[in-house]
Amino acid sequence: MTALQLENIRKVYQSGEGEIVAVDRASLEVGDAEIVALVGPSGSGKTTLLSISGGLLSPSEGRVVVAGDDISGYDPKRLTKFRRENVGFVFQSVNLVPFLTARENLLLVADFGRRDKKKSAARADQLLGELGLAKRKSNLPAQLSGGERQRVAVGRAFMNEPELVLIDEPTSALDTKLGEQVMELIVTEVRARNTAAVIVTHDLRMTHHADRTLNITDGVLCDAPTS
Repeated sequence: MTALQLENIRKVYQSGEGEIVAVDRASLEVGDAEIVALVGPSGSGKTTLLSISGGLLSPSEGRVVVAGDDISGYDPKRLTKFRRENVGFVFQSVNLVPFLTARENLLLVADFGRRDKKKSAARADQLLGELGLAKRKSNLPAQLSGGERQRVAVGRAFMNEPELVLIDEPTSALDTKLGEQVMELIVTEVRARNTAAVIVTHDLRMTHHADRTLNITDGVLCDAPTS
């Protein structure tokens, strides 16, 4: 089964009397357990396309299918439920709840999904252990390093066993060494769970972690040149 299918996606914003085309006729298929890197400069449309892929934004035109479900026509309430149960997100700004511990940030996702509390607690501890955060699970985000906060965000994305994980600039605030560590952890989690992932990045040093790399420029998606 295809984890993600985008068909002829177009996203247009009105600006005065004109319009801004953020994504222009993009089509993409991501297979089960495939990792795709989406590379492009700031303003290229890559984050917009990522948001459309996860149902955070609706396309102006086109079709979005995630794990066999066509979400293109879902209303906001149904989209929220679908995202909660099927898609994991790692945002560029991390977006951890500042007054919750690392462990509580993971458990909050499970609470939204109305998962069994005992099983959720065990899963949170398992993920934090795999991510090297077992001894930091009771720390607040402000007490964690940038790399540790990013790892908590990765764990949160996998809490509800999503079909698809969407990751926006996971290494933008990290140096090369920490960036490599975070990418290796992401890849390990994706492979271990047979999950598909789309990773948005402007950092070409990180694309070797992906099975396939695509470029996006001015909203137009194309295959990356091979070296």
